[in-house]
Amino acid sequence: MQTSDNPVLLAKLPEHEATYRRLRDMVLFGNMAPGQKVTIQGITQSLQAGMTPVREAIRRLTAEGALELHENRRVSVPRLTPSQLDEIAFARLALEPRLAQMAMIRMRSEDIDALAAIDSEIDTAIEAEDVHRYLAGNFRFHFAIYEMAAAPILLSLTQSLWLRFGPSLRVVIESEASIGPDRHRDAVAAMRGQDARALSEAVEADIAQGMDRVRAELAGTASARA
Repeated sequence: MQTSDNPVLLAKLPEHEATYRRLRDMVLFGNMAPGQKVTIQGITQSLQAGMTPVREAIRRLTAEGALELHENRRVSVPRLTPSQLDEIAFARLALEPRLAQMAMIRMRSEDIDALAAIDSEIDTAIEAEDVHRYLAGNFRFHFAIYEMAAAPILLSLTQSLWLRFGPSLRVVIESEASIGPDRHRDAVAAMRGQDARALSEAVEADIAQGMDRVRAELAGTASARA
């Protein structure tokens, strides 16, 4: 599940697939705030894409639970409820540490070096308070690991969960004005030590940390509305 940050890669894709990936990244990295309704025409203009590929991308993302279609040709990213967050947390904590363990078997030293380089880029984004670069880097780091597991069904399920969770994480980061910290250094150290269990635990702790931040935000929002 590559991001659309690489224009050369996008240029090689059919228009409908390139449009899907660009819209998916808008959802994944919180460019569309949960609950904010936007017009299909507005999305088309933002992506500078044709109406047909945009409609197809919206259809796919709606089927994946990442978008909701409304009347008057508008769409939105669904707002997470506490119970939905609990389901996502349960599924992510079941899937992602397992994917990391499976990936450890196939990792080479150059793979670990590449992951360490991504983590260094993430640290730079945190220092610069660059939310988009942080979210994109965080995504690249995790999925670079998970793709090495060679478990396409588990990977597809995990991708769907990130699409549902990502927009809410950005809301939390911006409301708290704080990006970090993460547990990536622990993960890299575990990989260098060829310790699959430690890698699994680092991934689990990283997920739980993000989930707790979003859970606290949802609780605060619910209290404010009461």
